[in-house]
Amino acid sequence: MAILIDETKRVLVQGMTGREGQARTRLMREYGTNVVAGVTPGKGGQSVLGVPVFNTPHEAVDALGAIDISVLFVPAAGVKDAAIAAIEAGIKLTVLVPDRVPVWDAMEIAAAARANGARFLGPNTLGVLSPGRGVVGMIGGRAESARQWFKPGMPAGVGIISRSGGMASSTGYYLGQAGVRISTIAHIGGDAVLGIRIPEAALMFEADPMTEAIVIFGEIGSTQEEELAALIVSRAITKPVIAYIGGKAAKEGTRFSHAGAIIEGGRGTHAGKVKALREAGATVVDAFGELPSAVAEILRKIKGKSLMSESEKNAVWQTAITQIEPNRVAVRGYDIADLMGKASFGSAVHLILTGSLPSPAIGRLMDGILVASIDHGATPPSALAARTVASTGASLSAAVAAGIMSINRHHGGAIEDCARQLKLIADASVKESISMQGAASKYLASIKEAGERMPGFGHRYHTNDPRTARLFELAREAGVDGVHMQAARAVEACFAAAKKPLPMNVDGAIGAILADIGLNPAVFNGIFMIARTPGLVAHVVEEQSREKPMRRIDPVNHGYDGPAARSA
Repeated sequence: MAILIDETKRVLVQGMTGREGQARTRLMREYGTNVVAGVTPGKGGQSVLGVPVFNTPHEAVDALGAIDISVLFVPAAGVKDAAIAAIEAGIKLTVLVPDRVPVWDAMEIAAAARANGARFLGPNTLGVLSPGRGVVGMIGGRAESARQWFKPGMPAGVGIISRSGGMASSTGYYLGQAGVRISTIAHIGGDAVLGIRIPEAALMFEADPMTEAIVIFGEIGSTQEEELAALIVSRAITKPVIAYIGGKAAKEGTRFSHAGAIIEGGRGTHAGKVKALREAGATVVDAFGELPSAVAEILRKIKGKSLMSESEKNAVWQTAITQIEPNRVAVRGYDIADLMGKASFGSAVHLILTGSLPSPAIGRLMDGILVASIDHGATPPSALAARTVASTGASLSAAVAAGIMSINRHHGGAIEDCARQLKLIADASVKESISMQGAASKYLASIKEAGERMPGFGHRYHTNDPRTARLFELAREAGVDGVHMQAARAVEACFAAAKKPLPMNVDGAIGAILADIGLNPAVFNGIFMIARTPGLVAHVVEEQSREKPMRRIDPVNHGYDGPAARSA
């Protein structure tokens, strides 16, 4: 697991249209963060990297539903108003990246957070990163480097809390080099008034079952490290704590690195922090370079799972899909032997494509989608291609591959195309404050004028595709009825009103349902390929076992001599 950020959290970027906001939005999205919206006053209706921009956090929440985290890339003078707007919109975690935020502004943000049951990180923070799961802010700089430097905490990891942005990344990097996995890196910020401080972050790691130890990069100034020591003494923190405290040579009244790192009145000294932590039972190293080995040694003592094997340490790239170990295969963290007999094939497809097992109802819906597309006779291009290649004496793999390669924009591609166009209709309904049917009517008129057609509607053979009604029935049973399905019904209503009934076909239904389930449209064609492959295998085997080689295959004039109609 992780704290504060993972792949499930819905993230809003305030200041998204600015140069910094765009650059950091790219980092977050490329790393896998679920960025759902941006906010820049006066620029609502625009989009950045495909993400819709709104004028206020309230507008974003009203249009898209609950949002978990807002991250701010706005000038320091605008941080207070932007943060309070996010908090009052119901967003429970606000990440304040800018530095030089006035102390009084930070205090007002803290008051607003308390009043609304919310939290904030920063100001003057690089944010928080959970390796392999998500990042909010700018830790790592680029998604590629973040993946290389920070090792995901699966099956377990250590939590890092740092008062320094640069040293947050350095601590994560050097721990990775030492073979230590990380659950989350949290840079709490360098200012005097902070939201989440070391003690609060440590308690979060204590509550996280997958965090085995807590690593601290501390500094002189404030009493955060001493408060952590008190938590260890009281047994509120029971996990091993390994710390390095910077600023040993600083004298009273001298600021070390950050506004919050200053010794005043004899409080917050290096010696006092080291003494308090050591007396509480924490391990405190004298030099930063000793930190990785100290962490590794403690993990060995507790037989922790956060230490990587030599092969894992030497890996030059990572995959988050399947882990292979001697006598064990794990798909997205689930032991495949345990899944066998428990998870349906549709559930397993959902798992490998999204990283999560669906509910039983969604699993049945996924099964229905796969069954719906398993075959559509010998006429479709994929079946004809597979049979034609099979008739040459080609291998099963070559013939099936030929069929798969024919699945493209006009054959199977309507699933993805329809989903994307339904989203345009749904988005227009929100942005223009018009009904879904009104948005559908305008969109259909625009594509008609452009000489295009709406994918996913109508069928060259069926006037009422029987698979569509059954899939919608399964979707209702699963509680799936989102904006894509609503837009689909609006499109059908528009066609009916125009006296040109054009019902949704199975491809369109699959696209609408998969989009409302929350799958990435980039995998929709792949799901069709997965479903169609057994049918292609059957066609190839039949072609090679029943027909003469190199025959001319008539795409239409063929009969059926299989079993008579029977019930499932």
